[in-house]
Amino acid sequence: MSTKVSDYILQRLREWDVDHVFAYPGDGINGLLAAWGRAENKPRFIQSRHEEMSAFEACGYAKFSGKVGVCAATSGPGAIHLLNGLYDAKLDHVPVVAIVGQTNRSAMGGSYQQEIDLLSLYKDVASDFCEMVTVPEQLPNVLDRAMRTAMARRSVTALIIPADVQELDYSPPEHAFKMVPSSLGMSHYAPVPDDGDLQRAADVLNSAGKTAILIGQGARGARTEVKEVADRLGAGVAKALLGKDALDDDLPYVTGAIGLLGTRPSYEMMRDCDTLLVIGSSFPYTQFLPAFGNARAVQIDIDPHMVGMRYPFEVNLVGDAARTLRRLLPLLDQMEDPSWRQKIENNVRDWWEVMERRAAVSADPINPEYVAHALSGLLPDDVILSSDSGSAANWYARHLKLGGAMRGSLSGTLATMGPGVPYAIGAKFAHGDRPAIALVGDGAMQMNGMAELITIAKYWQDWADPRLIVAVFNNRDLNQVTWEMRAMEGAPQFLPSQSLPDVGYADFARSLGLTGMRIDEPGGVQGAWEAALAADRPCVLDFVTDPAVPPIPPHATLDQIEAAAAAVLKGDSDRVAMVRQGFKAKVQEFLPHRHEAGRR
Repeated sequence: MSTKVSDYILQRLREWDVDHVFAYPGDGINGLLAAWGRAENKPRFIQSRHEEMSAFEACGYAKFSGKVGVCAATSGPGAIHLLNGLYDAKLDHVPVVAIVGQTNRSAMGGSYQQEIDLLSLYKDVASDFCEMVTVPEQLPNVLDRAMRTAMARRSVTALIIPADVQELDYSPPEHAFKMVPSSLGMSHYAPVPDDGDLQRAADVLNSAGKTAILIGQGARGARTEVKEVADRLGAGVAKALLGKDALDDDLPYVTGAIGLLGTRPSYEMMRDCDTLLVIGSSFPYTQFLPAFGNARAVQIDIDPHMVGMRYPFEVNLVGDAARTLRRLLPLLDQMEDPSWRQKIENNVRDWWEVMERRAAVSADPINPEYVAHALSGLLPDDVILSSDSGSAANWYARHLKLGGAMRGSLSGTLATMGPGVPYAIGAKFAHGDRPAIALVGDGAMQMNGMAELITIAKYWQDWADPRLIVAVFNNRDLNQVTWEMRAMEGAPQFLPSQSLPDVGYADFARSLGLTGMRIDEPGGVQGAWEAALAADRPCVLDFVTDPAVPPIPPHATLDQIEAAAAAVLKGDSDRVAMVRQGFKAKVQEFLPHRHEAGRR
């Protein structure tokens, strides 16, 4: 039997060590589907409920495995559906390769059914590499370049393969004019800056009295080096959300998340520092960094395309974080004055007390902060966490202490709704022997999480560790937008856009053969987490939470409090509870802290 183009594509994916392809079928990839049958489903075809979920699952798989994620979809609508998940990968610098079908070459340009100009459609999301295969001899080069480019540039690439091309007999490129041969493999490389640039950076950092460090996902492989530099400089370390798992939260000088979802110690450290070192992060919100002119700054990033954008940096070092820091360390002076570090550690200790008190604030019926706070102490050492966008991301960012081998991620830059559950599914295919937990709001759960429970039900028995917990913060409200309307616009809650129906998430899970529990009183929270972590199958926890508990930003000002009050005066439907809960949550920051009380 001859080898068809579709057979060769799957063979080449196997040679690239691709184990899973997250996909949804359609006639635009019928040739590939037939080849999968001939290849005994290797690499394994993972069927989602929707192509967008396939792209999210490929993105989650790539984030948590360190390998390239691969997704596939049919022509026309299937290719369109992939886009949101692909943009999520592109903006978070995650290597994903998309393989999409196209109508037959003979029909192109004929306004044929499902004919879309896919090269134009994909030219932005796959701007680093997007090609259409029109003859077999283009392979393996275009597939190899798609894989290699996705790895090297940590980006999205795409192959468009017309349906009739998939059915052609494969013939390799010849040793001839206008033929392009190819080869497998991508060696690891780790660039480091020039010695002179390292010395300039050291000069800036050695002049510091109060250093703040900000790390992102690019520092994940430099945990030891970041700690050594922080100790050498007497610095505190804040984390962008994508870098939440890059350094242990129980270190006394780690101030936690930064930005709207961040902590007050991170906010105050950036406000008061005189020197800033940014490692592996493209955190975009300048207002949460030191005021211009107040701090000298150094940046380290592996991607020259991403340096120098977020702050007026004095030195931009292009290089791998770990290797760059190892070369920088001998040039740094030991900070002798401990006062700055002590101030940071006191603020961090105070903040965790605030979080404990805020989690203990009574609510109707359950305080969502307590749901996350109760989980933090129960996290398995090898857990993989995903969070959806919305108010759930606040509780993920502020209450969960990650450390050691724990991993966690969310849609950092696109901040799209919907990836929480498919990220966890991707994580389980990357590490089937580790537990996964997805924290999602009821809006995201209704948008697509419920459908992906079907995917979980389809595959969970294949995982060595069957635990995948989906925790739904069920507050019947699109809560993050509601609070943004109140605090930023001074506008009351607009019920036609914000109100959500109450859905039996746990009931639906049980109907699929999964475990499901609805928790509607605070006394059941701890036991529910413990039961889910001990379950013999995936579990949905439906936490009925209070929408009036505010995701107050760390820099909440009187102006924003007044704006929220103005929303009340304009007729907010939740006016009484909103004022009560907002006051109770915010006042926790101003109560005496235990170490302060002990000095009085």
